[in-house]
Amino acid sequence: MNKFSVIIPAGGTSSRYGNTNKLLEKINDRTVIEETVSKFVDFEEITEIIIPANASIIDELKELLKDSKINIIEGGSTRQKSVYNALQVVNNDYVLIHDGARPLIRKDTIDYVLKAVLDKQAVSVMTKTTDTIKEVDSEGRIIRTIDRSKLYNTQTPQAFKTSIIKEAHEKLIEGNFTDDSSMLEYLSIPVYIVNGSYTNIKITIKSDLDFARLYI
Repeated sequence: MNKFSVIIPAGGTSSRYGNTNKLLEKINDRTVIEETVSKFVDFEEITEIIIPANASIIDELKELLKDSKINIIEGGSTRQKSVYNALQVVNNDYVLIHDGARPLIRKDTIDYVLKAVLDKQAVSVMTKTTDTIKEVDSEGRIIRTIDRSKLYNTQTPQAFKTSIIKEAHEKLIEGNFTDDSSMLEYLSIPVYIVNGSYTNIKITIKSDLDFARLYI
């Protein structure tokens, strides 16, 4: 059986959310980060979950997340640096990287990702764009309507053969990429789609949390 690691970055400051850390907000009886982690712990083939966290919440996370699979480490000053820190302690040949603020990820989507990465080596959960997209200039004038037939919204998890994503991080260590598949795209390494769910939102503002509570 192939074994997988999961990295769940939790190093952000929640600057767009407000004065509290969104990962510690409650969705019914559990915090956002507990809900997110719970989607991964029951998979037998996932043997470790590494959480690079903001130093200010490490102690609280250790109280909340006590499963033996979980390893909480200190994150970096950016998402990229947090993932890099976590990659240094990954023990498996394949790794999933998932936003801590996406607690509505479905287990069947995770299962699709685990299978797809074995075949494709680099995959990203995505959804087809449904809105009409306009390009707008600096003065607010619409320039053109973009053909949406080839447009997708990026989500997580993204999954990779560990050696591939580690090498990308080493080569682009001075960068500031906001998602890991972008690093491979920059290096002209193919990344393939796994179809996701439109409910797999990222908690960014307070109304997102309201949606998550209703959905769960």
